[in-house]
Amino acid sequence: MNISALLTSAGINIGLCAVLLCLYSVLRKQPGNAAVYFGRRLAQMHMPNIDTCNLERFVPSASWILKAWESSEAEILSIAGLDAVVFLRLLVFSIRIFSIAAVVCIFAVLPLNYYGQEMVHVVIPSESLDVFTIENVNEESRWLWVHCLALYIISFSACILLYFEYKSIAKMRLAHITQSPPNLSHFSVLVRSVPATTDRSFSESVKCFFTNYHASSYLSHLMVYRTGKVQKLLNDVEKFYKSLVNMKTDPWDQKCRPSRIRCGVCGGSSSSFVYSNELQEIRNPSFDLPESIIREKECPAAFVFFKTRYAAIVAAQVLQSPNPMLWVTELAPEPHDVKWSNLCIPYRQLWIRRIATLLAAIVFMLLFLIPVTFVQGLSQLEQLQQMFPFLKRILKKKLMNQLVTGYLPSVILLLFLYSVPPTMMLFSAVEGCISRSGRKMSACCKVLYFTIWNVFFVNVLSGSVISQLNVISSPKDIPTQLAKAVPRQATFFTTYVLASGWTSLASEIMQPFALICSLFNRFILRSKDDPNLIPAFPYHTEIPKVLLFGLLGFTCSILAPLILPFLLVYFLLAYIVYRNQILNVYISKYESGGQVWPVVHNTTVFSLALTQVIALGVFSIKKSPIASGFTIPLLILTLLFNEYCRQRFHPIFKSISAQDLIEMDRDDEEQGRMEEIHVQLMSAYTQFPADSRELCLGQGGKSEDGSSTQSTESRGLLHFVLGGLSITRIQRVFTWLSMVITLQERGALR
Repeated sequence: MNISALLTSAGINIGLCAVLLCLYSVLRKQPGNAAVYFGRRLAQMHMPNIDTCNLERFVPSASWILKAWESSEAEILSIAGLDAVVFLRLLVFSIRIFSIAAVVCIFAVLPLNYYGQEMVHVVIPSESLDVFTIENVNEESRWLWVHCLALYIISFSACILLYFEYKSIAKMRLAHITQSPPNLSHFSVLVRSVPATTDRSFSESVKCFFTNYHASSYLSHLMVYRTGKVQKLLNDVEKFYKSLVNMKTDPWDQKCRPSRIRCGVCGGSSSSFVYSNELQEIRNPSFDLPESIIREKECPAAFVFFKTRYAAIVAAQVLQSPNPMLWVTELAPEPHDVKWSNLCIPYRQLWIRRIATLLAAIVFMLLFLIPVTFVQGLSQLEQLQQMFPFLKRILKKKLMNQLVTGYLPSVILLLFLYSVPPTMMLFSAVEGCISRSGRKMSACCKVLYFTIWNVFFVNVLSGSVISQLNVISSPKDIPTQLAKAVPRQATFFTTYVLASGWTSLASEIMQPFALICSLFNRFILRSKDDPNLIPAFPYHTEIPKVLLFGLLGFTCSILAPLILPFLLVYFLLAYIVYRNQILNVYISKYESGGQVWPVVHNTTVFSLALTQVIALGVFSIKKSPIASGFTIPLLILTLLFNEYCRQRFHPIFKSISAQDLIEMDRDDEEQGRMEEIHVQLMSAYTQFPADSRELCLGQGGKSEDGSSTQSTESRGLLHFVLGGLSITRIQRVFTWLSMVITLQERGALR
């Protein structure tokens, strides 16, 4: 590939980004698109004022960039939580380190690569990109020490920045734990694999065990119950009912707008049919369930609540039984983060599920070799023309040649990669994660490993397969083979940054899928957007993407520095775009307390170590013993730095210190908040929605027959039937369903 092909790819992506950003600046001003571009603000009723009669709504502007830039870190922390701040810190770190790398490599390394051999250079647009890589440097060149010095500067700068970021984020995590309002999950322990007995239920077994062995700290417990397919069916019916209620309602105008369409029932307009209060909720008095039904619905899992945080974490970490497969305990996730459907999975099945998902992920990675090899075939025109002779005439055209080599491979690979995140999310769900944040973290790691392997290693090695049949003769030759292959694939990685980086950011801020769905709901279904469908930030897709670009930047920094300016532009644009999305679009549904940063740190150190290994292989190929000798200590120092950070900071992200827990407990007791926390525990971890439990109860916590409400656990059981549903709820839903069927038969809902 030459410079003109790279410029063609850059021009296409720059033009596409400019069009999408201008279109976004116009669409965000339209009142009807508020649910798409201001979902978080709409949910919290903090909408900006939009003048429906102002012509400026149709003029592109950059005001959103200034608003995203001016927001402080404290504001983002209060709005989106610590996870969002950690993600933005990753972008800030990337901007800093690659600014240093770009200055060092563009002004010191790139000229040495370009003039590395005595040759006649053609005009810049016709130059091959290979002359800008380290491949153009002669063997035994005395200038290779500059590459080694640049590697030292980049490595030391990255380690220093990583250390301060790790220290700062660890401090923020401690402040998040100790200074935030009391977290009910710190008092709660999830117990699984409760042994079954014939003489008592699971609930009685849990109570007996913890009153016996944790008598001084045990408070109460809440059992987990099985839900069946009826629950899912009736949830779908309720969603359908809500969509009917929202039909033909403008989200910006809550007034009803009459329709001119005639109704087939009474001859009036369709707006004459109103869901009024005539359809009253059916209320039944409380009823008791037989003990046999209760036992049948119970799962061998429960949430056990303790009087103090310290008692809960001790119970979660200590082995409860001589048999490690019984009475398995761990700290419970936050109440709104619980994945209830996975709590009933038998604990003995979890290791089988993990192995099965690991094998499935490996098979998926192997199948992905097919599109990757095809993409690399597009960048090797000589082999492509030999395999398909009819393409010779087409590829002789300069424009087609530039499109095929400079733009098409990265776009095709990007399209295939869109199937990876949902697939990995499915694998993580099958694993049996007990929390939504845990499932997303597991999917994030899977996507990260997948993209690093397929986008980097497979592209490098498959590119070598096309040009030479023997790639890896033995494991000890891997550094040498990577040293030969990475500079050759640097041009592909550059175009991949343009296609997958710049264009994906423009697509992210445009939200095309959400925009199409909103238009379909408003103009086809004639319903308003559901405020409950505001998405959470897709950490499992964006964090692996940013880390992959960091890997490409580190490995290509001294080998092919031409990629660094494109990467730097990507990180700067990503910083603005993601700040805007966090402030306006996405909502925080759960908080992990910045637990993703150790993954970020380890991946960055891996990228540094891999860069040094590849550089060691390059210096060996170029027969520079001095540069090779100085690279080995750098690799050792990098690994020692990672081990120090693992010992110093990583435990903070795994558990909470006894000192902090005891101080928080003492503070709550002195302030008189402990009793209030104990009361909140039982109502917070509820498996069934509050409205479904309260349907059978009258006002003031009493049933209609005047009897007072029962305890939280028994009240949940009283209205738990047919897969976790109350009889009242079933009657109400089937009333709605019969009404809809009747209207359909009469043609009222055509």
